[in-house]
Amino acid sequence: LGLLECCARCVIGAPFASLVATGLCFFGVALFCGCGHEALTGTEQLIETYFSKNYQDYEYLIDVIHAFQYVIYGTASFFFLYGALLLAEGFYTTGAVRQIFGDYRTTICGKGLSATVTGGPKGRGARGPQRAHSLQRVCQCLGKWLGHPDKFVGITYVLTIIWLLVFACSAVPVYIYFNTWTTCQSIANPSKTTASIGTLCADARMYGVLPWNAFPGKVCGSNLLSICKTSEFQMTFHLFIAAFVGAAATLVSLLTFIIAATYNFAVLKLMGRGTKF
Repeated sequence: LGLLECCARCVIGAPFASLVATGLCFFGVALFCGCGHEALTGTEQLIETYFSKNYQDYEYLIDVIHAFQYVIYGTASFFFLYGALLLAEGFYTTGAVRQIFGDYRTTICGKGLSATVTGGPKGRGARGPQRAHSLQRVCQCLGKWLGHPDKFVGITYVLTIIWLLVFACSAVPVYIYFNTWTTCQSIANPSKTTASIGTLCADARMYGVLPWNAFPGKVCGSNLLSICKTSEFQMTFHLFIAAFVGAAATLVSLLTFIIAATYNFAVLKLMGRGTKF
């Protein structure tokens, strides 16, 4: 085969949906974990500097932040590994589906995977048992593990439900910082509000960040405006927004994985039973 023909066949057999989903997953997880980690660190510094003078008031908060940061490390490692597995599963099952429809001619590895996934020939021909190629045997073993899109659909569905909760939780700090930023805008433009500048405050206690006996717990008026103008506040606010966007991208990637794996599973299942479209 010519080089162009080989490349064309490889492109035809590529699972484009899984490739897009994998790229979104890696991008989203990296954005969520990296920005989320730094945003939590910035929040800790803001609380220590402006909202509490007693370490015991925010000691529990610091422990929670550090715990979340360790969870972020584990989340990043897990999703990068699971995204690679989903991409491999997409290549294997897509090759089998394309072989069924006659649009794709597999290599030795592809034949071994497709035979395992679709239940094809087991190595017996007109001359009796034939010795399978060593590479084909390896691919058949891989196919037995990865050639089950129904299992990946179930696992990915559960992960999607869990990530929906993560996505909702990532919106909470964005909401808190947005409210604080809106209050600062009202202080900076007193003509746009009827309230007194001294009564416009950001209270960390009302969001459950600090206990109610924390002192001062809130910052009001011009002091709050000066905090909003600091680089720490601006950077932390934008980092939480970026983490929220990353969580949304990861959610979209998981939904794309579910759709692609469900389609491959449906085709393989129906064709395996002899059903025609």
